[in-house]
Amino acid sequence: MAFLNKFAKSLSIDEKAEIKEKFTELDSNKDGFIDLHELKDALNQVGFKLAGYQVREMIDEFKSKQRTAHQGKLNLDEFETLCLDLKSKDVASTFKTVVSKKENLETLGGMSSISSEGTTHSVRLEEQLAFSDWINSNLGHDKDLLHLLPIDSEGKGLYPSIKDGILLCKIINHSCPDTIDERAINKKNLTVYREFENLTLALVSSQAIGCNIVNIDAHDLAKGKPHLVLGLLWQIIRIGLFSHITLDSCPGLAGLLFDNERLEDLMKMSPEAILLRWVNHHLERAGISRRCTNFQSDIVDSEIYSHLLKQIAGNDANVNLDALRETDMTQRAEIMLQQAAKLNCRSFLTAQDVVNGVYKLNLAFVANLFNNHPGLDKPEQIEGLESIEETREEKTYRNWMNSMGVSPHVNWLYSDLADGLVIFQLFDVIKPGIVNWNRVHKRFTPLRKFMEKLENCNYAVDLGKQLKFSLVGIAGQDLNDGNATLTLALIWQLMRAYTLSILSRLANTGNPIIEKEIVQWVNTRLSDAGKQSQLRNFNDPAIADGKIVIDLIDAIKEGSINYELVRTSGTEEDNLANAKYAISMARKIGARVYALPEDITEVKPKMVMTVFACMMALDYVPNMDSVEQQNQNNHNNSNSN
Repeated sequence: MAFLNKFAKSLSIDEKAEIKEKFTELDSNKDGFIDLHELKDALNQVGFKLAGYQVREMIDEFKSKQRTAHQGKLNLDEFETLCLDLKSKDVASTFKTVVSKKENLETLGGMSSISSEGTTHSVRLEEQLAFSDWINSNLGHDKDLLHLLPIDSEGKGLYPSIKDGILLCKIINHSCPDTIDERAINKKNLTVYREFENLTLALVSSQAIGCNIVNIDAHDLAKGKPHLVLGLLWQIIRIGLFSHITLDSCPGLAGLLFDNERLEDLMKMSPEAILLRWVNHHLERAGISRRCTNFQSDIVDSEIYSHLLKQIAGNDANVNLDALRETDMTQRAEIMLQQAAKLNCRSFLTAQDVVNGVYKLNLAFVANLFNNHPGLDKPEQIEGLESIEETREEKTYRNWMNSMGVSPHVNWLYSDLADGLVIFQLFDVIKPGIVNWNRVHKRFTPLRKFMEKLENCNYAVDLGKQLKFSLVGIAGQDLNDGNATLTLALIWQLMRAYTLSILSRLANTGNPIIEKEIVQWVNTRLSDAGKQSQLRNFNDPAIADGKIVIDLIDAIKEGSINYELVRTSGTEEDNLANAKYAISMARKIGARVYALPEDITEVKPKMVMTVFACMMALDYVPNMDSVEQQNQNNHNNSNSN
């Protein structure tokens, strides 16, 4: 994608980020395009204040020269090109000013150790306030946080409250319960070193639940770098909010299916798309003809929210439509939020955030409404539900992919991998340069999209064969069709190759690391530390009680394990408790472990191998951040060629 190099010379990181963010917000149906009739609004939002006639001339030029691959629409590349053209022509000389000084943005310079000199980062004050309020509301009762909460009303105390790592660990557990074993958190006698351990535990655990933490390390969080703190908090909170928008958590979602749709169609939808359908479902039930197409411009007048709240509230909640009698938009939004408070759902938003259509916070507000008051009737029977519920294995793979920073975000493996684009990104991380991007269809034409996606999948299988994957019986059609067994077989080999590729680069022997060498390393490490545990292979039943993993952690970092917490009865309950402690302690010392405690107690050899491999990698380089950064740089460089 050579255009990236071109932009890098003319648009700053923050300008590009602003353009991408606004494009994504306007792309309401998430098809990768915005309509040309939305162009004026899009340009306005990134700071190009053009007269109507100028925009009309621009649209006419696009149409006459057929500059767009899709008639009447613009993709992100084309929109960025347009912004670059406008900037070079100096049509909007205030562009930088708008990006850096727009209302509710603070500009911070030189915040990142990896940023080039002069780079600035925009911090949205509304996010700072919203996240601080959410933390106060949801974690204010926690006795371990009494020294930190409540955060002040302006949210300025948010950043120092992150410093000791306890709050961040608690936020992760609130979004994804039991991710971190509380016994692994340092809560007393906190030194700088022990705080750093907590931050490492939180960061690696956030990666394990699917957060992309490239360019973030514990030092950044300890320093309270606002843009990094807010970015990480949003990822964690969003994962928690979206985790309940599933058929497993809310079977009533099946009632949102249209005629001729199947459960698989619902699984293919993003959480945002499901929330939009949910809102419109309730508007229809309320007898309201208006429909919601986005959580930005469509909600600024509070009308949709007012009708939604009235519809999902019980009769005894006393929710009303008084807001609609108010003509002032800010006052109207405030009255509407007072109705939300009656449902204990006044979260994330201020009245001004509604009027300004702040996308993230409005999305979070609606997700919170859904989680607390779905208002959906549970079907008596959902045919085929068992076959599409996400398994533990699928969830682990999905989290791993998302933590790699793939785009688009993976919500459901089989639909989101069916065009091959995510798979190519993973190949490029495992072996930078292996993907010939000229062979890849990045955008799909309406008439040939099925064939183009199949061609991508065929190429993905070819790349797997180049890496010596075992792909007997797997064809591109299987990936394109979402064949569960065969898709999982490929994903596992991608994850295995990724893990072993890191090990091989760290070992720097010139030869690939194989499983047998990992077992040998484990046993040598255990013996050298005077431990009695030994590992035969990754199927060894002795793994089930977690003690081998626990002993290995203590061998790598002597004294890190509190053996008084290790249980010895061998019961399933005690084994699981040991496994939870082992996983959290492995992450606390910096091992990038994606496996779950159940993978240890059930001795799942694939996942067990990744646990030991990640600890072996840690033994080579105590801090893998530099390696991860190099991988990301290689990935970005290969994409720009």
